Amino acid sequence: MQELLDFISRNPMMSGLWVVLLVALIITYVRSAMSPIKSLQPQEATVWVNRGDGIFVDIRNQDEFKKGHIHGSKHLSMDKIKQKSLTSIEKFKDAPIVLVCATGMTAKAAASQLTAEGYKQVAVLQGGMNAWRNDKLPVSQK
Repeated sequence: MQELLDFISRNPMMSGLWVVLLVALIITYVRSAMSPIKSLQPQEATVWVNRGDGIFVDIRNQDEFKKGHIHGSKHLSMDKIKQKSLTSIEKFKDAPIVLVCATGMTAKAAASQLTAEGYKQVAVLQGGMNAWRNDKLPVSQK
């Protein structure tokens, strides 16, 4: 214990940085654990949607959606979500909704928006369409 105190007194900057990083790590972990928004792997997302009679919602732009999307998913652009134009998914307000973007990063903001609008079961496809394709899961171009 004395060695630790000696280290802290000799290296206050490094010790302070370590404490800040530890606190940031704890806060991030607690926020993600308490968040109503889930982050699901492709297989988990498929099971979750199928069991709850839910839907995949693709928020990428129209061109990316046409190049390939999850079979049965609905296209809803991020702009429409920001404008609260959610009529195409209104009937899924209590059902599982998995948001899909290219990498899984943009969908988090859309998930927060949908949760604020009263959607109960919202998740993000972790890794987005890249993860879906990497797992060799089916992609539709219709």
